[in-house]
Amino acid sequence: MDATYDAWAGPTVGELGELVVLDRIVRRLPAGAPLLGPGDDCAVVAAPDGRFVVTTDMMVHGPDFRWAWSAPEDVGWKAAATNLSDVAAMGAVPTGLVIALAAPQDTPVAVLESFADGVRLAVDALAPGCGVVGGDLSTSSAFTVSVTAFGDLEGRAPVVRSGARPGDVLAVSGELGPAARGLTRLFREGVDADGEPSREAVVASGADTDPDVGRQRRPVPPIADGPRAASAGATAMLDLSDGLAIDAGRLARASRVTLALDEASGSGPVIDEVALHGGEDHGLLAAFPPGVPLPGGFRRIGVVLDRGDADLVRGGVPVPTTGWDPYADWDGAAG
Repeated sequence: MDATYDAWAGPTVGELGELVVLDRIVRRLPAGAPLLGPGDDCAVVAAPDGRFVVTTDMMVHGPDFRWAWSAPEDVGWKAAATNLSDVAAMGAVPTGLVIALAAPQDTPVAVLESFADGVRLAVDALAPGCGVVGGDLSTSSAFTVSVTAFGDLEGRAPVVRSGARPGDVLAVSGELGPAARGLTRLFREGVDADGEPSREAVVASGADTDPDVGRQRRPVPPIADGPRAASAGATAMLDLSDGLAIDAGRLARASRVTLALDEASGSGPVIDEVALHGGEDHGLLAAFPPGVPLPGGFRRIGVVLDRGDADLVRGGVPVPTTGWDPYADWDGAAG
């Protein structure tokens, strides 16, 4: 992954100016198939069934990522993946992205090009056929990314958070825990003597090759399982961005139910503490009617109950519906 850090060299955005920089970025982005793409004041995209889903998300250097821990290509991948996951959580197929960047004047243009490469790689891997249909470029003291994503419901009803019913099966798709474990390691070993994020410390500690660190940098949400869940009759669904516990609480409150996690099996807990309270894996949490075969990579983790005194319980005991915000009051442990 060291090669992607070579982007920190060459002419800067301030030296080349907006028009040249935009041209160098756009040619690296996935085009998709808009009716009219980048180059005019607006893009024109199709809405085959008369509707589309839309979501937006921001990533800011400092609270959301650190250059010492992530290469520009990683940040591009993550910016795309997190928004694609939100579209999938509604049961839609991602069709287009609009990306706005604000970068300090002294940012090498190669950083933005590498970011664009990361976007392209994520889209190609997770949502083939989706593309970047427009965006904007500005300057800021902190590198800032804003992504708006669109999706096609393909005639299906959107799967919302408020539809879970008592008796439904609770299931997840995707990984739970690796991103949190990876960030825990970065905070513990990827810092210098003053506790500041350090690229050299990441390499020296071996964290750079840790698969969990890789998942923190480049989550792999199960995008295709969102539409599969919708087709299978999922009653409720959401993206697991902030940890299973806090996101399960959101679904429970929206649906006015209680979610009960299955208890431990012979090989250990169905959901361990890191998976429960860690975040940023961007899996999917969904409820399905009883007896419905679970589609794709979904696996059962519990059941939906009538509304009780807690949002989430395990073995009859309430589970705190909290997530992990590693940049606020981080205590060195995932969960």
